[in-house]
Amino acid sequence: MVRRTLTWLFIGFLIFFVARRPAAAATVARWIAAVLAGIATGGSDFISNLIH
Repeated sequence: MVRRTLTWLFIGFLIFFVARRPAAAATVARWIAAVLAGIATGGSDFISNLIH
């Protein structure tokens, strides 16, 4: 029950954040995408180095 409530509060906060500060929300989204891309690149480099 607590997890479900926190999930809905988080979703509500995201909607509020995007609606009130779209430029800041876009910056955060770009930062998250860059971090995930870096993790994916590092993981693929690691696997490539293991194979060679």
